Amino acid sequence: MIRREVAGLPLYDPGADPDEVAALSGSRRVIKLSNNESPFGISPAVAEAVRLGLADGVSRYPDPTGKRLAEAIGKSLDVPPERVVLGNGSENILELLCQAVLDPGDLVLTQAPGFSLHETFPRVMGARVEKVPVTAEFGFEAAAWRDALAAGPKLVFLANPCNPTGAMLSAGQLEQIVAATPESALLVLDEAYGEFARTNPEYPDGLEALRDQDRPWIVLRTFSKAYGLAGVRVGYGIASDSALIQALDRVRTPYNVNQPAQAAAIAALGDHAHLANTVRRTALEIARITDRLRGAGLRVVQSSTNFLFIDTGCRSDRVARELHRAGIIVKAWREPGYENYIRASLSTPRDNDVFVRCLTEICAKGKP
Repeated sequence: MIRREVAGLPLYDPGADPDEVAALSGSRRVIKLSNNESPFGISPAVAEAVRLGLADGVSRYPDPTGKRLAEAIGKSLDVPPERVVLGNGSENILELLCQAVLDPGDLVLTQAPGFSLHETFPRVMGARVEKVPVTAEFGFEAAAWRDALAAGPKLVFLANPCNPTGAMLSAGQLEQIVAATPESALLVLDEAYGEFARTNPEYPDGLEALRDQDRPWIVLRTFSKAYGLAGVRVGYGIASDSALIQALDRVRTPYNVNQPAQAAAIAALGDHAHLANTVRRTALEIARITDRLRGAGLRVVQSSTNFLFIDTGCRSDRVARELHRAGIIVKAWREPGYENYIRASLSTPRDNDVFVRCLTEICAKGKP
């Protein structure tokens, strides 16, 4: 009964279960660094919006169009609201794009290492997925991208900054990819972590880079990361034209973003001070922990996000298990060629210090 494409897919790995890690470690407090969540919480305005949304909006279906939120996003970015699509997290929009665009056998292009759902959702539709590798220093390889794009993909997934490495493309590098992308391809720019990178003057605003392009494109963003709304699941996309949004509307479920999530996102969008504070504190911790880990002899990719990609020198699954015994959850990376890497999101300074101490002790033991 199960389609071949589905039977061969790996299960999504969210990281270890906190209750199981608590039982294994004997710790009442687990340090969860596996899902790139914000340790700084939500703003008071968002908390109040969620409270009211739960009180008034649970017994009724939400607005299926998300009109107020789409209008707020459109106003903040100077785009018509009819070119905005909402999703149950931005990954929901990735899924909708594959459902609306891909036929069996179509070619999809993405990065390696990369976000697993950039590969999984196309494969569900029977598409072929090719990955463009980074350089040995986790940089952009222009020739590799040009060659891959010349093969004529129908869909191109480009994350900036990249998950899991945290590295970003500069404005010039993004311009090269856009110029090399066939006009027949849909270019999907995934900016889930863009808020963290915008403090870097080299980071390009994808919407501004694509706004005047006469080609199909969509920029994806989310409220799950820098805004701290991972638990209510709301993301959005800004598309090149309303026809693409209408196609996505035909395949999405009509109530895919719940009412408390819509209210929370509107409030979050208006609280610029909380976002700026979260980004500032995250950048300070990223820099501090990167320096400490490098000082301990570990290779750490320069990150423009709220997480780090770390070469442990050992198999990542072994390192993750050892960290579980200390009550710490990270993401063991299993993509071919990167089996020694872990991805760890940043938490509070106290938690981060515990993580650094435990990780360096584990890595100092060497390979089993």
